[in-house]
Amino acid sequence: METLTAKQKIFNFPVTKIILALIAFMAFVIIGQQIAGKLLGLTPLEKDLRNLFKGIIVSALAITSYILFFKNYEKRKVTELSVNRLAQNLIFGTLVGFVLQSLTILGMYLNGSYSVIAVNPVSFILIPLTVAFTIAIIEEILVRGIIFRILEEKLGTYIALSISAIIFGALHLANANSTLLSGLRITVAGFLLGAAFVYSRNLWFPIALHFAWNFTQSGIFGAITSGNEKTSSLLVSKIQGSALITGGQFGPEGSIQATIFCFIGAIVLLALSQRDNKIIKPYWKKLN
Repeated sequence: METLTAKQKIFNFPVTKIILALIAFMAFVIIGQQIAGKLLGLTPLEKDLRNLFKGIIVSALAITSYILFFKNYEKRKVTELSVNRLAQNLIFGTLVGFVLQSLTILGMYLNGSYSVIAVNPVSFILIPLTVAFTIAIIEEILVRGIIFRILEEKLGTYIALSISAIIFGALHLANANSTLLSGLRITVAGFLLGAAFVYSRNLWFPIALHFAWNFTQSGIFGAITSGNEKTSSLLVSKIQGSALITGGQFGPEGSIQATIFCFIGAIVLLALSQRDNKIIKPYWKKLN
């Protein structure tokens, strides 16, 4: 009986749970991605369509693996991916992401740092659309669904939010053209996405926000996202001027105005969460 209790404590320890969840999740997604890529490569579909279908398959595998792992590991219903109020979370998240990114680009435009050269056919948004929704689902499940949610159970909302946001920013340091400053600014975006989860207690809201932010940036306004190569987009743009306003080679999300808008958005969502009693206290305060 004592051995069983010891094992339960080990497997319920947050770090253990996070490591096992990350291993299971990444194995499921990476293997599935390889298989999907091989199978789609045998079809006569064009490259863009193959990538679209691969993105859909990988996203479905990511969601499925998360639900299966925590349903069995934690013996509970995975409510954070519930389809209840799905439309509301997706619409609201998409709207917030679109508005915040549009305001960021507007700041560049008013500064004379952004101009539109041409408009492409709508079909040009297919690649950035595929990339944006796949990355949003994978990163939000990893950082908010696994790391933040599990840490929050023990450390409380604010400490878990700080740790997960720093991890989110640090992960982007591996991207091309990243700097310590761009990493700090992505950390602020991590606070916003974490706050979105706290407010909704549902992963669909931060997924939609993350998707809309990236897609609006690269797929609509034709800017670089997180230091990666520029993809096809609806608008062909010319971006020049101070890196403080444009984000330089990292893209607009590395700009000062993006940081300000993300910070304001995070504060508003956390204030609303506090009002609705959605903030979780650290375990040591629960004992008092």
